[in-house]
Amino acid sequence: MRIRVKDVLDMLAAGESEQTILEDYPDLQTEDIRASLEYAATKVDHAVLSLAK
Repeated sequence: MRIRVKDVLDMLAAGESEQTILEDYPDLQTEDIRASLEYAATKVDHAVLSLAK
């Protein structure tokens, strides 16, 4: 079974615990949830520009 990263993130954002997600999706492992968070963190990372006057 394949579960999208977005679905895992949506569940976490809705307040679902990792344990509940793992119980509802037995094919997932804790490492999969951590990898989803790591993937999301890399996607929202961007350079911060400081414009000096």
